[in-house]
Amino acid sequence: MFPLPAAPLIHTVLETLGIVIALGYYQRLRANIEDPISDAHRMSLLIAATFGAFAGSRLLGGLESPSLFWGGGGAAGWLYYLQAKTIVGGLLGGLWAVESTKYILGIKSRSGDVYVYPLLLAMIIGRVGCLAMGVDEPTFGLPTASWLGIDLGDGLHRHATALYEIIFLGIFWLVLRWLAVHRQLRSGRLFMLFLSGYLSYRFLIGFLQPRTLVGGLGMIQWACLSGLVWYLIDEWASTPDLEVS
Repeated sequence: MFPLPAAPLIHTVLETLGIVIALGYYQRLRANIEDPISDAHRMSLLIAATFGAFAGSRLLGGLESPSLFWGGGGAAGWLYYLQAKTIVGGLLGGLWAVESTKYILGIKSRSGDVYVYPLLLAMIIGRVGCLAMGVDEPTFGLPTASWLGIDLGDGLHRHATALYEIIFLGIFWLVLRWLAVHRQLRSGRLFMLFLSGYLSYRFLIGFLQPRTLVGGLGMIQWACLSGLVWYLIDEWASTPDLEVS
């Protein structure tokens, strides 16, 4: 349909801008709520989330190509591990780090709800950068003959999965906002819905993307399934939401 030029600078700028804007948005949201978690503990959780997200993103990103991961990164060496990254790994790594830190600090309160909208905002802005990169960013889709196909820079019409995700995240934001306004969700349930919904989306969209199969699925899809099972066990069997307000 129309070509999209590779734009690594735009990607870097938008990814960084998304993080900065999301942090400002988070501070604004937290200032308007009664947070049961102290400022010191919130800072500890943010630091843990940052390191966990970085490690999880690189680990899962590297595992997307098992042969390169176990083979020392191929010709790129350690640069492969530093450049490989994925949002799913970042979310799950950050979640694991936060829950571990909460256990160490003795924090019993749910802590994720205030991060939901800032995360959605950062992800949307970041995906615009991914779309601008075309096939130079490994978020592109498989070739397709349908009207949805877009030339992402290699002359083939492909599923623009980065664009699909931008649209999904925008609609998902509206749905979560409606639920937050019209239902009295118990603490932690908004974040659970966000992460479960996003993992479900990434599992399904994975079938439209190139992937190295392990047991019939890509590594990101296996990670999504693992995260969903965790929530099915830890959340869905617990206290149900309250009725419509």
